[in-house]
Amino acid sequence: MKALRKILGFLIILFIGLPILFAVIWAVGITRAAVSPELVSDLPQEIIEEVPSIVEEVFEEAKNEDSMTDKNTRAWFQAASEVGISPQELMRTMGLLDWLENELSGTFDEVGDVLRGKRRTGPIVFNLRALKEAFHSEVFKDYMIKVVDKLPLCDEREIERWSTMIEGSYDLFSFPPCKPGIQVSEQVIQAHLEDFTDDISNEVEIFSNTRFIPLSISRVLKLASYGLLLLPALIILLGAVIAATSSAAFFRWSGLSILAGGLASLLTVLFTKQLAFAGLGLSPYSFSQDWSVELHELILEKTAWIQTAVVNQLFSPVIAVAGVVSIVGFVIFMLSFIARGKPKPAKGEPTEKEIPKKDEQGLKEKPISEKKEEFKKGPEGEWQTESEKGPQKETEEEDS
Repeated sequence: MKALRKILGFLIILFIGLPILFAVIWAVGITRAAVSPELVSDLPQEIIEEVPSIVEEVFEEAKNEDSMTDKNTRAWFQAASEVGISPQELMRTMGLLDWLENELSGTFDEVGDVLRGKRRTGPIVFNLRALKEAFHSEVFKDYMIKVVDKLPLCDEREIERWSTMIEGSYDLFSFPPCKPGIQVSEQVIQAHLEDFTDDISNEVEIFSNTRFIPLSISRVLKLASYGLLLLPALIILLGAVIAATSSAAFFRWSGLSILAGGLASLLTVLFTKQLAFAGLGLSPYSFSQDWSVELHELILEKTAWIQTAVVNQLFSPVIAVAGVVSIVGFVIFMLSFIARGKPKPAKGEPTEKEIPKKDEQGLKEKPISEKKEEFKKGPEGEWQTESEKGPQKETEEEDS
């Protein structure tokens, strides 16, 4: 019967409790990351502050032959540098820099206030019309035309290639680095701007149709996700109750099960995190004919800290939850040594109360009343035992 109970409890823990615990640990960790103000609000603002300098660095290194061996891509950046306006100055003239530093950053501030509970939950709108207007502005169009104008003249073959590529969705750097004429240039630039901005919505609304929450959204969702941990905990405890035959065994079964689930989740998230870092180093455009692989690698290099920050913010809460679960499981397992106590005697063996105490000579210990009777005063006033008194009586009789 005991073996059957252990098998049943083990199966409940292995096939029901541990898989649910593993999934809940991931769900709680990802939920904490998704509603974290550090990831949703603070990190985007840091990226916004660094965007102008990142663009400047990419433009500078793309002109260098050591960083960019592709002649066509390097020729486009060389032509852009000859226009006489820096990328940061262009962004400011377009109004793009003002939109990034003020409107967009301010909206992320509002999101952070809502997540931290500093502001009442309500609809927050990201206005992207200014972004679309910046790219459709005459300032940006004139800049692009000047860039094309700095390129050398196209030959017949290159002009034909320009004409065939207008209808397709090609990247600008895949076009021949030459000047096809003002009419073709304007047509290509207009087509690419419309194709780029058509995919951008005018506005994005978040926290819509939300009711008033007394606490912050972040705290409410975190508390709700922590409540999910009760489900696998109850299942594991049920399996431990069925399998255990004593209190020590119960703590041992439940503790080892929770510890195993926590460690499995911890090892998995650490492996996934390293896999994500390795994936960031790959070049997904290596087999693409419409994008410069070196330009992609250059952008990845300049934005490596952003990718690292995002991955850390996503996986750190999962690591923390898995670590706490593992510690709780270890503590419960250690309680099994405290709750172990003395083993029960086998059936038929006398208990400790039933075993009589013995003196140093292995004899049965006598009661105190019997011990008092053994000691009596001798004729000279000394205390003597019965064994000492016996021979003395015999000697007195012989003398008489």
